[in-house]
Amino acid sequence: MSEGDRSRRLGLLLMAGAVLQLLVFLGAASRRSYAALALPVGAGVAALSVLAFWVGYTMAYARWDDEDDPSGSGP
Repeated sequence: MSEGDRSRRLGLLLMAGAVLQLLVFLGAASRRSYAALALPVGAGVAALSVLAFWVGYTMAYARWDDEDDPSGSGP
């Protein structure tokens, strides 16, 4: 497995984990009426989920060119 494939899989796992985390929190917060606590914590959880999803998306869909030298200088 190449480094690019490993990063893509990790990115997909991060995206799935972020969505799952947010759904679990929303499900738990809807069971009780703790709006004073749930709203600020929910905003934090949502922000972290969006950040994790963004990082996962970037890792999953980045182009990995192992053959190209990023510095532009040849051997």
